[in-house]
Amino acid sequence: MKKILSFVLIAFTATLAFGQNNIDRSKVPTPGPAPVVTIKDPVIFKLKNGMTILVVENHKLPKVNASLSIDAGPITEGNKAGVNKLMGAMLGEGTTKTPKAAFDQKVDLMGSSVSLSSSGGFTAALTRYFEPSFMLMAEALQSPAFLPESFDKLKKQTITGLKTSDKNAAAIAGRVKMALHYGKQSPMGEFETETTIQNITLDDVKKAYSSYITPSRSYLTFVGDITPADAKKLAQKAFGNWTGTSLTLPTLTAAPNVSKTEINLIDLPSAVQAEISVSCLIENPLSNPDYHALMIANQIIGGGSESKLFMNLREKHGFTYGSYSSVGRGRFQSLFSAEAKVRTEKADSAVAEIIREIENMRNGNITAEELQSAKAKYNGSFALGMEDPETSAMYASNILINELPKDYYKTFLQKINTVTIADVQRVAKKYFSSNNARIIIVGNAAKMEANLRRLGYAVRKFDKLAEPVESELAVTTSTTTSSAITADAIINNYLKAIGGKDAALAVNTTKASFTSSIQGYTLTGTELRMAPNKRYTSINAGGMTVMETNFNGQDGFQAQQGQRTDMEEKEIKESKDHHYVIDALDYILSPGFTLTVSGKEKISGEEAHVVKIKKPSGKETTEYYSVQSGLLLQEVSSREAQGQEMTITTTYADYKKVGAILLPHTITQDLGAMQFTLDINEIILNTDVTEADFNK
Repeated sequence: MKKILSFVLIAFTATLAFGQNNIDRSKVPTPGPAPVVTIKDPVIFKLKNGMTILVVENHKLPKVNASLSIDAGPITEGNKAGVNKLMGAMLGEGTTKTPKAAFDQKVDLMGSSVSLSSSGGFTAALTRYFEPSFMLMAEALQSPAFLPESFDKLKKQTITGLKTSDKNAAAIAGRVKMALHYGKQSPMGEFETETTIQNITLDDVKKAYSSYITPSRSYLTFVGDITPADAKKLAQKAFGNWTGTSLTLPTLTAAPNVSKTEINLIDLPSAVQAEISVSCLIENPLSNPDYHALMIANQIIGGGSESKLFMNLREKHGFTYGSYSSVGRGRFQSLFSAEAKVRTEKADSAVAEIIREIENMRNGNITAEELQSAKAKYNGSFALGMEDPETSAMYASNILINELPKDYYKTFLQKINTVTIADVQRVAKKYFSSNNARIIIVGNAAKMEANLRRLGYAVRKFDKLAEPVESELAVTTSTTTSSAITADAIINNYLKAIGGKDAALAVNTTKASFTSSIQGYTLTGTELRMAPNKRYTSINAGGMTVMETNFNGQDGFQAQQGQRTDMEEKEIKESKDHHYVIDALDYILSPGFTLTVSGKEKISGEEAHVVKIKKPSGKETTEYYSVQSGLLLQEVSSREAQGQEMTITTTYADYKKVGAILLPHTITQDLGAMQFTLDINEIILNTDVTEADFNK
């Protein structure tokens, strides 16, 4: 049941253009003088339990918000990565005093907002409802219910989310980038997986709570229609008796950059674009003497639509909709990263252009116009941000947490506006590396790798979990390390795992019934197979047949809602590829199949051999066979629909015995942004199927 349904999602984008006459848009407007910024210092005091209170009084609107931030720093979670995130979600599942439904109802009736996380809580409400809203937040932080049923629900939701992100190129790139730079054993590089979430128990969540939800190193900030006296009284009422573990900010060992720039390639055959990141580790605390020059340098190279990266990769070459850069900051090691999502066939060219723009910065190829534009952007955004009282509160807490001078933000724009081109070049040479950077690329490796190698960098392959992928020459079985495993051996292992070659050859027909739910619609269906290469599928919804596909061995058709379309020559050739009911038999018994072993990858946390298959029709697929069990875990193929190529990822699970062989009973298909699961209800072998079923 590898090909049952396919969907084409068509998105339309509307563009609104407008303009004015008599404006020369080829010239950047001359920036005005830097705005004068006045920052009102908040009132600051401490509770006896160590909690720091900041109050920014502003009576323009009858509204108050409060946020509690616990400064625990990076936390190492190891084989239970994700436990603190899960714990934070549990804080919103009701308290020992108020069940979740009643808690949420109280919040809704007041029209307020209350949210919790592993780093604290937040509430916002009209002045008259602020105190009861604030007390609910305090209650949730100090008296969580930690109910087993809530834990089970959130754990399942987390795993579902991970399965979805496992197919998202941006999500994969984000976690692999951190893991490769910092190391998977570092709190900065570790990430949650289905395995680590499965390892977590409710007791682990309770332990994380007692370890990190505490008034120690906590900052409670009030902003809005409240006086310092009232804020202090309310804080004392809500948190004055709260005690907890005393936190110490962790000290982390700095990770090294690679000694020489290399490409780290992660294969995601279903990706329609390449996700590219050129990045290196930097140290950039807010107290860094280079901080202001570095912010301007980042603005020039990739801070917006006027930056070098954007103008090059989008405006000049049309590789992408946008290319940007970022510079990390703070007390811990961070990253400089230049990124873009580009067409797969242009990945190598995009990498070359990103490196070119980094080198332009390092060589001082910066114009006075670019410098002035970057400064104007900072002047404007900084001044605009100061209109929000929450910004001044954030600045005040930053000063405390990072031990900055009290006038740090009052003099911020003065320092920004003294930055010179020489300063920008100096920090670019120091922080923007093109010599010891990681070029991390997630996408269809088969379509990119050859061209990427021509760039002259070493190419190292990793899987979605940041584990190295062995080269074709180094692939071995799970029981021997002395010789490479062949594709024939992998297929024979698969046939053995499902019951043996003879048992597979004995299957002449199958009849399978299945159900699926797609976008709220429940579908039922039947698939029939008969050797040689006869297949029929019927999909039903609401008692009506909505789709049929049929191939009788010589020709076939597809029908949707009564509209029948005969198969084209290409589709007929592909339908004739497989003679046997069990597809894998053709790989070792039928002529015209070419199989290549292409390393190992992790599929849903399980190590798998990667086998690339070229069929007699010329169609190519990639299949992933478990190293441990030998079973087929996943297949990636493509098909053309309405003039566009669509990648289809099919995952097989829940193998069950049917007669003498094992067959999958849960089949999940990803088609671009759409995913659906087929639950196989019944499979019947060698009965109930005749030639007449395919003569339609």
